[in-house]
Amino acid sequence: MKDVDLNRISADEWDELNDPRPEGCDFDEVVERAISRRGFLGGVVAFGSGAAAMGTAQLLGSTAAEAMEASRFPFKPIAAQTDATVHVPEGYKWDVLVRWGDPLFSDAPEFDHETGGDADSADRVFGENTDGMETFVHDGHELIAVNLEYTNREVNLPQTEEGVPGSLDDVRKLQKLQGVTVMEVEKGEGGWGVVVDSLYNRRITHLTPMKIAGPAAGHDLLKTEADPSGTESLGTFNNCGSGKTPWGTYLTCEENFNGYFGASAKGDVPEKVQAGYERYGIGPEGWGYDYHKWDDRFDTAKNPHEPHRAGWVVEIDPSDPESTPVKHTGLGRFKHENAEVVLAPDGRVVVYMGDDERGEFMYRFVSAAAYAPGGSTEGLLDEGTLSVAKFNDDGTGEWLPLTPETTGMESLAEVLIFARMAASEVGATTMDRPEWIAANPHAVEAYCCLTNNKNRGVKPNAGGDETPVNGPNPRETNNYGQIVRWRPHEDDHAADGFDWDLYVMAGNPDVYQNVYGGSENVTNGNMFNSPDGMAFDSAGIVWIQTDGDDSNEGEFAGMGNNQMLAGDPVTGEIARFLTGPKGSEVTGLTWSADRTAMFVGIQHPDAPFPDGEGKLPRSAIVVVWREDGDLVG
Repeated sequence: MKDVDLNRISADEWDELNDPRPEGCDFDEVVERAISRRGFLGGVVAFGSGAAAMGTAQLLGSTAAEAMEASRFPFKPIAAQTDATVHVPEGYKWDVLVRWGDPLFSDAPEFDHETGGDADSADRVFGENTDGMETFVHDGHELIAVNLEYTNREVNLPQTEEGVPGSLDDVRKLQKLQGVTVMEVEKGEGGWGVVVDSLYNRRITHLTPMKIAGPAAGHDLLKTEADPSGTESLGTFNNCGSGKTPWGTYLTCEENFNGYFGASAKGDVPEKVQAGYERYGIGPEGWGYDYHKWDDRFDTAKNPHEPHRAGWVVEIDPSDPESTPVKHTGLGRFKHENAEVVLAPDGRVVVYMGDDERGEFMYRFVSAAAYAPGGSTEGLLDEGTLSVAKFNDDGTGEWLPLTPETTGMESLAEVLIFARMAASEVGATTMDRPEWIAANPHAVEAYCCLTNNKNRGVKPNAGGDETPVNGPNPRETNNYGQIVRWRPHEDDHAADGFDWDLYVMAGNPDVYQNVYGGSENVTNGNMFNSPDGMAFDSAGIVWIQTDGDDSNEGEFAGMGNNQMLAGDPVTGEIARFLTGPKGSEVTGLTWSADRTAMFVGIQHPDAPFPDGEGKLPRSAIVVVWREDGDLVG
């Protein structure tokens, strides 16, 4: 650990260094077995294409299907790029909407490239590493709520040695740069911009008071020195994907929260707590944030239950800057990617969620009560059933409920606090890092990005569950990723069963002529790796964003920088629309209310983007529009 640059490794790499898993099988055997599964995989992909071509059109109806076909891919796909800027198709333009350090309030100073800003104003500016985001309209005001996932410490603390916090002031700066931004945006003569000093502008950070709701609220495992009641929390952490409720609130999802905690001494924690630490990757050193050295709240030797207050889905009301965010324990505690909300035919609320770690699981929550527009939403995200997915190789699947009875755990609160362990108990399917989930607005189906998993067939997951090749995860040592699609039985997202197929298997057909070349809808002109972000537009196009290897070498040759592609659920066609600057992840997508502007997140660029040479690289949201003023989604 001491010889590793913690500023330059991924959360997955840190997890493995912190808590390494035993090796399984030899690499050559892994590849040989993966290639031998080509016949099975081809059958899965063929089934998926046929189902899409016929089933989706039937669900849409001929008129809607024809209208959707007429509006598909109104752009010429672009080539892969390797430079330091953003590229979009001919006939489209882009500009920066907002970037790290831009003032949200007029009392905040302009950005200082020498210092990266100070701690005092860090929560008065747009924060670092934009991710999931959603648009809201309230009383004629257009609002964007956006996640600020983590910090790049060498960049954010440029005056420190290698980005290592040297004081509580440094830690406070990092804590304030992360969390969530709510901001008003508007289109003026010069284009789209942030409304500085809007009454709706708000920063939610690692220090913001929050309420804990649901079945686990008040449980002993959530009681801390700061809150002996177990019903309150402070801050939201590593906010990755997002969601939007039918009643107009924002869901922000806590992902790699484990890296913020460390221990000043070897603590004597209860066996149950220690088992949770091991499953969730909470170790003594932390991920280089060093919070535990300056803020006792993050020192597990002093506050062993503090990590239990992180790893939740948090609800925020963007229309009320005085409202208290709520952590919903009913949705389970794990490394949440996003929260995709749909309604069942009877009005019950269904939330799909992925746990973004190698070999972890995909979850679904179904509310006990139905949503009634204009009625109370109290308890809708807490009172219900959390389930986990089991995929069968025959193209079927089922949702396994997580309860004290099915898991053998003592209480529902413990099931939710240790949801990963509960899912292992019922035999859920280990997945290749479930990231964003998106539901098709024109068909009763949903998609999940399984971004990659180099440990598939090589190592068990963090709980010791084996990770053999299985239906939705058909390749060992999977460095490319795939997107799985499922259709719930009886066209009901609350149904216990579903049918699944693979929409796409990413790969490199220039390098491989086997399973690693990808599915038939991956070609030399659109190849990519590590699908991560995903969202549907109003026409039913699925937009796919990547966070993978952009070396453009070896098995990734020809893929260029990370990118955003458009996918057709009916035909399976995929086309490259946007490329990001070198080193960046393209993540987070939402649209203006009139759908003439698309807002896209550019996270952690290595290149001096967007301010040019000699300046600090800054994560940003860019706005994309058509030159003819037509719709972009």
